[in-house]
Amino acid sequence: MDFSDPFLYVVVAAVLVTAGILLVGIGGFGQGGEFNRRHANRLMRWRIYAQAVAVALIVLYVWLRSRGAA
Repeated sequence: MDFSDPFLYVVVAAVLVTAGILLVGIGGFGQGGEFNRRHANRLMRWRIYAQAVAVALIVLYVWLRSRGAA
């Protein structure tokens, strides 16, 4: 891994955003109540979108690194 590559930080940020959304969703589910009723489905959708972006960025990063472009 080349830590001087700025694209790596974009990939890491996308993964951290996905993990943050997941943790908020798990916390809301564990606590239950009004927050979970109002926001559980929305958080799940956001996590799926964030995860798709993170996976696409990871695949793009690996592909660019294999070609020597990044």
